[in-house]
Amino acid sequence: MNVIKAVIIEDEINGLNNLKSLLAEHCEDVEIIGTAESVEEGYKLLSNPKINPDVAFLDISLPDGLVFQLLNRLKPVDFDVIFVTAYEDYAIKACEYSSIGYVMKPIDPDTLVEAVERIQPDKQNEIDKRLDIFQNYMNNPNAFTKMSISALDGIYFVNIKDVVRFEAEDNYTHIFIDGGERITASKTIKAYEDMLAPFNFYRVHKRHVINLNYMRKFVKGDGGYLIMDDDIKIEVSRRRRPAFMEQMKRLQNGL
Repeated sequence: MNVIKAVIIEDEINGLNNLKSLLAEHCEDVEIIGTAESVEEGYKLLSNPKINPDVAFLDISLPDGLVFQLLNRLKPVDFDVIFVTAYEDYAIKACEYSSIGYVMKPIDPDTLVEAVERIQPDKQNEIDKRLDIFQNYMNNPNAFTKMSISALDGIYFVNIKDVVRFEAEDNYTHIFIDGGERITASKTIKAYEDMLAPFNFYRVHKRHVINLNYMRKFVKGDGGYLIMDDDIKIEVSRRRRPAFMEQMKRLQNGL
């Protein structure tokens, strides 16, 4: 069993003790090598060369500031990050876009186990780039243009506008980029559907989410299917067809 060395930065003593207890009970391979309760304490802990964690569990809001101040002072960051947060919505979306792990308070043990299982010690995890994407979204979600994809062979950074479509295969998703590149990610297509709905992506079938900007033609025969700019035919499911046609009307009317 490979030991995962972890630090926890959390200002609420009950929250700290609860996380330690849950890790001990459900994640036996995690060894806690240090804790801190503030940005300053966290900086002293993590800048100590004897402390070399694989992962840091971080509360976002600390008594003396946000945890991003700590991470920016530590750059380059050479450990993985899992945010432990009561923040909802925009913080979670920022985690999704940047492929950074998170668990919501109150902590669900299954979600914690899943987040820990994604940690890859000793691998190039591009955490600095992922944190940049996270902070860019947190600072200005309306101007967000780039996302991180945690793929089977590494971390990819792509412009959202260059993603043509997503195709589901079991619990994996194939992501097709303009120009022909294909990336396979260990995330369900539902996660991408929810994440990218504001960017003109649409679920037309249980297996397909498309970027409407790359749609060339809708063929009404044979149950209805789309022809994309790359000549790929995408079936529109019967159940989703009425809502899709309404979306087409809105596009035609410029709404």
